[in-house]
Amino acid sequence: MNTASFAALSAAGQLERYMIERRPVGVNDIQINIDYCGVCHTDLHYVNNDWGDARYPLVPGHEIIGRVGAVGSNVTNFTVGQRVGVGCMVDSCRVCNPCKIDLQQYCGSKTMTYASNTQDPGGVTHGGYSKSIVVDSSFVLNVPENLDPSAAAPLLCAGITTYSPLAHWKIGPGMTVGVIGLGGLGHMGIKFAKAMGAKTVAITSSASKVEAAKQLGADDVLISSGDMNHYNKQFDFLLNTIPVQHNFNPYMQLLKIDGTMCIVGSIGPTGMLNTAPLIMGRRQITGSLIGGIKETQDMLDFCGQHNIVSDVEVINIQDINNAYVRMQSNDVKYRFVIDMDTLAPL
Repeated sequence: MNTASFAALSAAGQLERYMIERRPVGVNDIQINIDYCGVCHTDLHYVNNDWGDARYPLVPGHEIIGRVGAVGSNVTNFTVGQRVGVGCMVDSCRVCNPCKIDLQQYCGSKTMTYASNTQDPGGVTHGGYSKSIVVDSSFVLNVPENLDPSAAAPLLCAGITTYSPLAHWKIGPGMTVGVIGLGGLGHMGIKFAKAMGAKTVAITSSASKVEAAKQLGADDVLISSGDMNHYNKQFDFLLNTIPVQHNFNPYMQLLKIDGTMCIVGSIGPTGMLNTAPLIMGRRQITGSLIGGIKETQDMLDFCGQHNIVSDVEVINIQDINNAYVRMQSNDVKYRFVIDMDTLAPL
């Protein structure tokens, strides 16, 4: 089955219209007509081959919202016309320990939504910058109908990336949570922490973002480029969403005894870590990667109950290259989402 897409044909190349082949709908599969696809910074990294494992032609996109177009004969939990989503994964080994406990994101053999090896035509998965996708039903998610579908798209990556650690560390009433960074991840962290009942403090280096943070639901705003001492030992949990290498040390004193800082943004070396705040306060630093399929469905259900979506700017597919330029300049508030109706089918 041929479908139109936008693809990068070489490293750091412009995305352009490209026809791809999707596999036929198998007995356990669902074919989805894509309505919206979020634009994640990971898409840009892969297009530029920043991590060295991109394969071209490359169709990005792992924040997919659409309607079921067809179901395989074994599929009983989804129906044609139902609103569904697909996130960062489309398969896993299903037999390893992480898979058995619904943590497929830690499976060493998981299949990512794009740029992964597959038995599909072409030998590599293609993502959601396309008109249609075929996915095993075990990796398809139900999207509540009360949510704006365009604004729900980033929930499939930015949403679950921030929800998962907050849920895992049982954030709730009586706790104080700091969300470090106010971008695509950070703005979702504020919404979730607030909805979970915690006192929520946005931590940003920019004083110009104070009003925006409060509009998102933050109870207070802490400017990290200034004096943070008045919040020393006040936080139960810090969600660190800064996406680039930075110094963790100034934030550690903000944690209470047994407090936790979880890293969800920056991947890789971060410089020298001062262990004194860890030892002297029995504090801990940890990390988290997206979420498993069950937890992602829990997150979507939570969003449906609390009417939580991302703040987005909807764009035409023809504007994607300019959107990448703007994203590199932090000129987006807070996520781009592509209206896939702007991609002609032929």
